[in-house]
Amino acid sequence: LELTHVRRLAGAVADSRSRITDHLADLEQRRQQRAAAARAIAARLGDVRQLRAGAEHKLEETRANGRRTELEEAETRLRLEAAVDTVRRELDCEPDVAVAAECPPLEAGASPPTRARELERELRLLGPVNPLAVEELAALEERHEFLTAQLDDVKTTRRDLARVIRSVEEEMTLLLAAAYADVAENFAALFETLFPGGEGSLRLTNPDHILDAGIEIEARPGGKSARKLSLLSGGERSLCALAFLFAVFRSRPSPFYLLDEVEAALDDVNLHRFLRLLDEFRSEAQLVVVSHQKRTMEAADSLFGVTMQPGGSSKVLSERVRVGG
Repeated sequence: LELTHVRRLAGAVADSRSRITDHLADLEQRRQQRAAAARAIAARLGDVRQLRAGAEHKLEETRANGRRTELEEAETRLRLEAAVDTVRRELDCEPDVAVAAECPPLEAGASPPTRARELERELRLLGPVNPLAVEELAALEERHEFLTAQLDDVKTTRRDLARVIRSVEEEMTLLLAAAYADVAENFAALFETLFPGGEGSLRLTNPDHILDAGIEIEARPGGKSARKLSLLSGGERSLCALAFLFAVFRSRPSPFYLLDEVEAALDDVNLHRFLRLLDEFRSEAQLVVVSHQKRTMEAADSLFGVTMQPGGSSKVLSERVRVGG
């Protein structure tokens, strides 16, 4: 209708123009009338232009509405296709079947959209569904059973090891206690030999737990009141160490002993006592003594010496002797 109206207006404009043409001659004669008529026509033309502009604006609005309608229609088609696809994928049925299905019973005052939103919220709270959960559960249960069996084996093995450790500790305690008793007894006897008139003893730092205990040496040479090794001279400490060493030798004998310059700090008197101690052990085991003491060499059955040649190479000399033989 608006377009028809515009066309009519356009026709009216054309008629006005023709009339203006017909009356051009008259208008030339009557300028004033022509001017008035021209102004009237100009006013009429302005109104027509306004009408045309309004019509064009309405036409643009109509086109915009048409485009929006097309977009909404396209969006509606997309939503419809998505809904159909969702129904087929999630419900595994056709849309017609889903529409024809009966609505489940609802609580009083609840509408289907409200109930649907509640169910969707509950589904979101449940989180994503893992389709492999059953297989994973079976695998985890199998691993749990395996680890449980392994744990039981470890616990059983641990108990067995604990019993073995207790048995070994008991045996070690007995053996160590017996060895300590023998060493302590032999140390007291050898100390009296090396220190005539003196007293020496061994003491455990923790007698209740012999495996964790240390050994302290108490020594009092003849004529002295000192009982700590730190208060003795260097030679006396060396003799105390030798008494303890040979007490171990005597408690647990070995066929072969190697001593490396153990008498270096001994004076003549203490060296004589040490040599007497070697003489006691000579019949029980073979003694190899590294020494720079002449008297120790004199007491040996065989001598082996290392000398440096002028060229820088060492040479071994041996001599078999028999002192007093």
